[in-house]
Amino acid sequence: MRRFVGIDLGREPVPDETTICRFRHLLEAHDYGRRMFEFIHEHLEAKGLRLSGGTIVDATIIHAPSSTKNEEKARDPEMHQTKKGNQWYFGMKAHFGVDRRAKVIHSVVATAANVHDGAVLGDLLHGEERDVWGDQAYQGQSDIIKEKAPKARDRTNRRYRHRGVVNEAERARNRKKSKVRSRVEHVIGIIKLKFGFTKVRYRGLAKNANRLFATCGLTNRYILRHRFQTA
Repeated sequence: MRRFVGIDLGREPVPDETTICRFRHLLEAHDYGRRMFEFIHEHLEAKGLRLSGGTIVDATIIHAPSSTKNEEKARDPEMHQTKKGNQWYFGMKAHFGVDRRAKVIHSVVATAANVHDGAVLGDLLHGEERDVWGDQAYQGQSDIIKEKAPKARDRTNRRYRHRGVVNEAERARNRKKSKVRSRVEHVIGIIKLKFGFTKVRYRGLAKNANRLFATCGLTNRYILRHRFQTA
């Protein structure tokens, strides 16, 4: 870290916590997390990155402390709970639009955890798609896809089980779609495992969204690190 930021401990002191917090607040006030994400994407495009005609959409929950044993005696009011399967989760939700071929993130939205995945689908498309992949949470959104990306085909997974009856043909189509859709899991894995973004670090959605944008920019750089080694 010292080599990265150019700090020589023999000649200058390490920034204290107050200095680092002020710097973070400056980044948040000017929305530099989003601007950093956009700048890295523009830099990669200048080096030869070209988005394909396919976008994979997905979302993941970022946990927040649900305890009220704090100074305010309350949970973060901007975080909410949601049920996934048979378990409840409390926190925020990160929504991603990922390029099918390059596996880079081109769109990011941060919401509370109780916002449905399909509610922000239009914000995850860049408009030039020919195909859109997603899990069953995005089914029934064909009109939104056509409105934002008129040339795109809706390749989101469909419900294949109804009243105990399994539609084997639809199930087989979903399995085929999932081979493409699964690529987004690699991207989310980098965000959570490489950069440790499994829990929120601050109170409030805006502060954590700023961190999310910056992390997504770094994730794109990490994914393409071998392709643009001299970039």
